[in-house]
This record gives sequence, C-alpha cells and structure tokens, in this order.
Amino acid sequence: MTEATEPLEGTPLIAPSNTDHPLYDSLVEACRTVYDPEIPVNIYDLGLIYTIDVNEENEVKITMTLTAPGCPVAGEMPGWVAEAIEPVAGVKEVDVTLVWEPPWGMDMMSDEARLELGFM
Repeated sequence: MTEATEPLEGTPLIAPSNTDHPLYDSLVEACRTVYDPEIPVNIYDLGLIYTIDVNEENEVKITMTLTAPGCPVAGEMPGWVAEAIEPVAGVKEVDVTLVWEPPWGMDMMSDEARLELGFM
C-alpha cells in the first residue's frame, strides 16, 4: 500500500483553533497586538494566524503564515507572536510554526481589515 501524499477529502487545509479554551480570547487579543510592518493591520485580522491550539496544560501552539514567502520579516514575525503571547496570564509555553500551505490570500482577511485597507 502506498502512502497518500494528498490530504483526505474533507480534511481541512487549516486545522481548527480550539475556540472553547478559556485562554482563546486572550490569545486572539495578544495576536492582534502584532502588526505586519508593511500593512497597517494586525496579523490576526489579516488572516495570518491559521490555528491557535491550546492543550490542557495551557501550552499554546500557533500555526501562522505570512503574506508572501519573500516577506522581509519572515525570520522575525514568529518571535514577535511568541513574545506577544508569552505574557498572557496562564500560558505555560508557546510554540509558533510558520507554514506556507495553504498560501495566504486576501480572502483570509477579516471584514475590518478589508475596510481598513480600502477593499470594502
């Protein structure tokens, strides 16, 4: 039997966040304090944060992307996100993973971000 390289049909490209965790809203607010230096909108509303996963020990795993692989802050942005989340009360540790699949698209922005950037 060969190993499948394509995700199973119906498998989401972006893992869902566990929004029912008590820390979730605080983590979102922390993410909203981080801005892409070239775009005057926070990275959460830009749609750059794909998944916020918090386990029972309050260990936080963030999966994020950037607007483009050639983004000049690619090496720094995950650290900025970790630095924003670490001080949140109750957080034990933070792990930020940068991914390129699925690629970011303007359709991932919140309505607030679209309005701020003049796309609405």
